Amino acid sequence: MQIRFLPAFFAFLITLTLPVILTAQVSGVSNPSETTQIAAPELPDPISPEAVREMVARMSDDQVRAMLLDRLDAVAQAEASVTQSSASLTDVITQTWTAFYTPIVEAFLRLPILFSKQIEAFSIFGATFGASGLLVLSGLLIVVLGIGYAAEVLVTKTLERRSKSAPNAEGSNLAETLGFLARRLGRELLGLVVFYVVIRIVGASFLDAEQVAVLAPAVRLLILIPRLIAALSRFALAPHRPELRLLSVSDHWANYLHRNMIGLGLLGGFTLFIVEFNARFGVPVGETRLGFWLNLALHAYIVIIAWTAREGLTDMMRGKDPDRTRYDEQVARFYPYFGMMVSVLTWALVTIVSGYGNFALLFKAPHYTTMFWLLMAPLIDTAIRGLVRHLQPPMIGEGPVAEQAYRSNKRSLIRIGRVLAFGLIVLIIAGAWDIDLANVASAGAGEQFAGNLIEFLVICAIGYIVYELVSLWINRRLAQERSASMTTDQEAGEGGGAGGSRLATVLPLVLMTAQITIGTIFGLLAIGSLGVDITPLLAGAGILGLAIGFGAQKLVTDIVSGVFFLIDDAFRVGEYVDVGGTMGTVEKISIRSMQLRHHRGNVHTIPYGGVEKVTNFSRDWVIMKLMFTVPFDTDPNKVKKIFKKIGAEMLEDPLFKDDFLEPFKSQGVFQFDDVGIVMRGKFMAKPGTQFTIRKEIYNRVRNAFKENDIEFARREVRVAIPGMEDHDDLNVEQQTAIGAAAGGAVQAQVEQEAAADAKKK
Repeated sequence: MQIRFLPAFFAFLITLTLPVILTAQVSGVSNPSETTQIAAPELPDPISPEAVREMVARMSDDQVRAMLLDRLDAVAQAEASVTQSSASLTDVITQTWTAFYTPIVEAFLRLPILFSKQIEAFSIFGATFGASGLLVLSGLLIVVLGIGYAAEVLVTKTLERRSKSAPNAEGSNLAETLGFLARRLGRELLGLVVFYVVIRIVGASFLDAEQVAVLAPAVRLLILIPRLIAALSRFALAPHRPELRLLSVSDHWANYLHRNMIGLGLLGGFTLFIVEFNARFGVPVGETRLGFWLNLALHAYIVIIAWTAREGLTDMMRGKDPDRTRYDEQVARFYPYFGMMVSVLTWALVTIVSGYGNFALLFKAPHYTTMFWLLMAPLIDTAIRGLVRHLQPPMIGEGPVAEQAYRSNKRSLIRIGRVLAFGLIVLIIAGAWDIDLANVASAGAGEQFAGNLIEFLVICAIGYIVYELVSLWINRRLAQERSASMTTDQEAGEGGGAGGSRLATVLPLVLMTAQITIGTIFGLLAIGSLGVDITPLLAGAGILGLAIGFGAQKLVTDIVSGVFFLIDDAFRVGEYVDVGGTMGTVEKISIRSMQLRHHRGNVHTIPYGGVEKVTNFSRDWVIMKLMFTVPFDTDPNKVKKIFKKIGAEMLEDPLFKDDFLEPFKSQGVFQFDDVGIVMRGKFMAKPGTQFTIRKEIYNRVRNAFKENDIEFARREVRVAIPGMEDHDDLNVEQQTAIGAAAGGAVQAQVEQEAAADAKKK
C-alpha cells in the first residue's frame, strides 16, 4: 500500500465503519422506562390449531399480552432489517452530506450566543469558587506548579551532569548522535513524569476534589501535552543544534516547525480543555459550537504551516540518502499538499461525526490521533529509509552484481518497514476510533464487507512481508555466491571464465519459484477472504495444467530436460560451454531455456529440450598448450630451459602465482614442419585466468628469445632459377616473375591460415 493512498483509505474505512460505531453506541444506551416483563410461554411442538387453542386456554392475560408483544417485535425488527438493507447508495450519500453541512449551519446560527454563553460559563465558574476562592485557587496552582517544576529541574540537572557530553560535530556518527538525543529525550520525559507525580501528590495535599477536577485537565492539556510535543520535536528537529539534527532541514525551517508544533499542541489542548470546561459549568457540548470553531482554527493552522513551510518539508522528506528513487522524490514533493489534504479530510470527518450527534466519540480526540499519525506516516517512511541506510549489512563483494544486489536488498528492507509501519498506523487509528478490527464483521451485509476488506488487507500484508523476506534472503545468498567465484577474462577478449557455484545457478530458479508460490497461495487466500469461492479457480488451474501437459509437449520436454541438466550439474552461470556448436558464457537460465553470450557479444537462447550434448570449458581446471616455431638450427634444450625459467618466475609473481595449478613447462619438440622446429609448452590454471597467463607467457618468451639470440621461424618463399646463381644478374622481367610467384604463394598461405582460424572459431 503506497503512503500517498493512506488518507483516502482511512477516510473510506472510517466512513464504512462509522454507521457500525454510531449504531452500537445508540443501541448500548438503556431505556429507563423499560420494566421487567413476563416471559411468553413456548409454542407447542408440533403446532396445530387444536394445540394452539389448548395452550391459549391455559394462558393468563399477561402471558397472552407477552406473546403478542414478542410476535409484534419480531415482525417490526424484520421490517426494519429489510428497510435498512434496501437503503440505496444515494440515501447513504444524502445522509452523510446532511450530517456534514448541518454542524456548519448550526455553528453560524449560534454565533450570536457564542460569547454570551461563554461568559455565562465563566460566571458559573467564578460563582462556584467565589472571588477569594479564585485567588486561593490561582495561588495554590502557582505553588503546586512551582514545586513540581523545581523537582523536575533537580532531577534533570542531576542526570545531565552524569551523562555524556554532546558528540563532536565532525567526528560524530549516527549511533553517537542517536545516543545523545535519546538520553536527552529520556531526561526530559523523566522530568515530565517527576513533574506530574509531584504536582499530583502536592495537589492532593492542598486542593480539594472540586479544585482538582478543574485544574487537572488544564495542567494535562495546556502544560503536559505541549511540553511533551516540544520534547519530541527537539529530538527530531534539534532546532538549536544543527549538528545533531536527524532530519534534512535547514535551521530556519527547523525553528519554524518547532515553534508551530508547540503552537499546535497548545491550540489542540485548549480546544479539548474549553469543551470539557464548558460542559462542567453549564454549557453542554454542541450548544455554542465553540468546539467547531476551535477545531476549524486548528486545521486551518495546519494548512497554513504546510503551505508556508512546503520547501522545508520537501527537503525533510527527501532525506540524506543519495540512493533515492523517483517514488521517493514524488512523495517528498507531494508531502506538504498531503498534509493539507489530511487536515481537510480529518476536519470533514469530525464534522460528519458531530452531525450525527455523536459528540461522546470525539471526547477522546480520535481525530487528533488520526491526523497526527497520518501526517507522521511519510516522516516514518523517511526514518525507515535512513535506518536501513545505516543499519543494512555491508555490500558483499565488488562490481555491478554486488551493487545491484545491495540496492535490491535495501529496497526490500524499506518495503518491509513500510508495510509494518502501515499496519501499526492502522491499529493505532482503529483503536482511537474504538473500532474492533477483529469483530467488525459481526452483523449486517455492510459490516461483513468491511470485515472481509480488513481481512483481505491483512492477508495481503502478511503475504507481501513473506515475499520480501524470502527474496531478501535469496538475493543476499546469491550475491555472496556470485561475488565469491565468478570471474571472466574480459581483458583477453576470450570466453571461458570460471562459473559460479552450483548454488548460484540454482538460486535464481528457487527465487522465481518461491515468489510465484507465495504470490499464488496468498493471492488465493486474499480472494477467498472477500467471500469469493476459490474452488472453481483451483479446478480451472488443474484443467489448465492438463491442457499444458497435453498440448505443449515441447514445453514440458524443455522443463524436464532443464531439471535433469541442473541435477547433473552440467553447467553453471558464468561458465563457458559449447552446446551443439554454439559457444558462449552461460549468462542466464530460466525454467525452459538458457542464454549463452559469445565473447564477441552475441546472445544465443537455447531451449533445454534441443540440447543433446554440453561441452564445458570452465569446470574445475583448464590446460592450455602453446606452440612456438623456431629455426632448424635452434638447440631444443636451450628452449626447454627458457620455458622452465619462465614458469618458475611466474610462480613467484604475486599477480599470477595464485592462478596456476601447474607451472608452465616445456613438452619438447612437437613436430617438424616446412618452416622449422615446433616446440610446445603447457600449463594448468584456474578457469578464467588462462588467457591472461597465456598473454604474459607470450611476452616473456619473446623477450627471453631476444636475449638469447633465438629468432622465431618465418615462412619464406624461395625461387630457384637454373643457371642463375646471382640475383644481381636478373633482368626486370625475371624479377617481376619471381615477385609474382612469391606473392601468389604468400596469398595462398594467408588464405589457408584464415580458413583454419575460421574453422576454430
